[in-house]
Amino acid sequence: MATFGPSKYMNTAILLIGGNIGDRPKYLQQAALLIAARTGRITAESALYETAPWGDVQQPDYLNQALRLETELSAPALLEILLNVEKEIGRVRRQKWGARVIDIDLIFFNQEVITLPQLKVPHPRMQHRRFVLAPLNEIAPDWMHPILQLTVNQLLDACPDPLPVHKFAAAAH
Repeated sequence: MATFGPSKYMNTAILLIGGNIGDRPKYLQQAALLIAARTGRITAESALYETAPWGDVQQPDYLNQALRLETELSAPALLEILLNVEKEIGRVRRQKWGARVIDIDLIFFNQEVITLPQLKVPHPRMQHRRFVLAPLNEIAPDWMHPILQLTVNQLLDACPDPLPVHKFAAAAH
């Protein structure tokens, strides 16, 4: 009989992946596979959610998905790998809030508050974005925001974002 000791993964990260160019489901799946292969173990995945674009509204709708990740990496080391995954899939940073093949955001890292030039955790605008909160609520409704002291579920209930967020139903082939 196998015995299980403590997990080798010491950190839990909550990520949001999304994109609105090309084969959106394929790119999200590719991102999740690369993240798992390079950073640790994905322990939960939300459904795919389709949302209208934020910021520059003259672009296609986004697909988003939340991932819960267990990792040995520090938050800055994790961010570096996530940025490399974005580049590998084809992300080119041209304009803020512009259309993109893939976007990977580090939303939470344990209960840490991190303020670095290249990394702010928890994500500083997550509480204002329904497209972030709806998928997060599926996999971590009771996760406590370490600054606001509200759960993801409470943040979603209070979210002022009027943009609709719907579970994505892929067309049958």
